[in-house]
This record gives sequence, structure tokens and C-alpha cells, in this order.
Amino acid sequence: MLDGRASWDDVDAALTDHRDFLSRFAAEQEVQTNEVQRSWALLPALLSLADGRPLDLVELGPSAGLNLVWDRYAYRYSSGAWGDGPLELTGDDRVAPPSALLGTEVRVARRRGIDRHPIDVTTDEGALLLQSFVWADQADRLARLRAAVDVVRADPPQLIQGDYVRDLPRLLDDRLPGTQVVVYETASTQYLDRRQRETLHAALRDGAPVTFLTTRSHPGADYYTLEAWTWPSGERREVEQFDFHGSWLRWL
Repeated sequence: MLDGRASWDDVDAALTDHRDFLSRFAAEQEVQTNEVQRSWALLPALLSLADGRPLDLVELGPSAGLNLVWDRYAYRYSSGAWGDGPLELTGDDRVAPPSALLGTEVRVARRRGIDRHPIDVTTDEGALLLQSFVWADQADRLARLRAAVDVVRADPPQLIQGDYVRDLPRLLDDRLPGTQVVVYETASTQYLDRRQRETLHAALRDGAPVTFLTTRSHPGADYYTLEAWTWPSGERREVEQFDFHGSWLRWL
């Protein structure tokens, strides 16, 4: 359907004509998403961490890396705007980030992401795969994704295939002098078991100085709390809340 070989106007025919492919795809291909709208929630948190030094970014579970190029998008909040990229992200800021925060300037020195199965959207196959996991009736979400893919293709981030629990220490050892190292994730660490989370936190502690932005879910709730953990101080603070896809946020 995305590549023109089938049509939503005749789903029965698509299921029949492409039965073998669809059966194999569903059995072998894990779901891979990359919700770029989450950058709208991430931006004020990242700005609040900036200390004037260029950022050395590491994203855990970045998929195709659309949220690794967050500084290349434009943003609009009820309290102000930030950036001038070709894709503008906005949403329902139930408690808006401070307007003064949106005056913060940042520069990214390097952007790296580590994922078990990163998607290369510089290829037509990779871009099509990522689009295939967007629900067909979510036209706005699909349009945002396509626009973000164009931004990534202009200057792709470094995507590393690996296990970030195991490989993060190596990335933290390789830091750029004079930069601020920020590690972040959205909806990735919730799939780790207790031992994996402990190993990850130990790597962050041992790799200090580093700041970690991470999402915490709540049983029965429809939102994440975004927390900032800083080492070596061990400080941990709640920054904001936002819904799973970043359509609303509440600054704390």
C-alpha cells in the first residue's frame, strides 16, 4: 500500500495477493517505531540541562535516529518558539515550559545512537519500513515522520548496532573534550529487566560526568515522567510529564 502494490480500497485482495509476504513479515519483523513528536517534549528538558558547552549526545534505542536531530526542527509552545527547521513541532502544553528557557542556544558537537536493530532511513527500504508501522489513519503522524526523514537524510547521525546495556561504557569512554555528555531515551528502558537497569545505571555512574534523561512509566497512567539524573552528584529530579507520543506536556 505504501509502495503502490496494494490499495486500502480493496484490503481483502491485498491480504490474498500478498499473503505469503505478509505472513513472513509479521513473523520475522519486529515492530520498529521512531516517534519524532517526542522531540517536542524532549526539547525544553534538553535546554534546561545545557551549561554552555557543546553537547555530545548519546541516544539509547534511537531506531532511525529521528530524535537525535532534534535541534534541526522548529518548535512552538504557548510560551514561545525555538529553532527554524523545516519541520515544526507543536502540541498541547498544559503547563508550558518557561519562555526564558526557549531563549537558550545550544550546539551539538556529536550525535550517536545505539540500537539492536537501527533503521537506515537514507535508504528507500528503511524509510518504507519505518512508515509501515504508522497506523494508516494517522495522516499527520505519517507526514511528520516523512518530513523528519528528509531532515535526517541531509546529515545522518551515527547509528551503532549493539546492546546499549553492554556497550554504553565504551561510548562514554570516547568523549569529546570540552563537551557536555547527555545520554537520553524515550520508552526504551521500560523494556529492561531489573538487572539490566542496574547494569545501565552503574555504567552511567562510572562514566561520569554525564546527565541522563529517561522516561518513567506509571501503572495505569497514560503518560511518562521525564527525569534528569546527573552523575557524579547522583541528583535525580523530575522535569516534566508527557503523553506516550508527545502530543501534550506538563512542565514541572
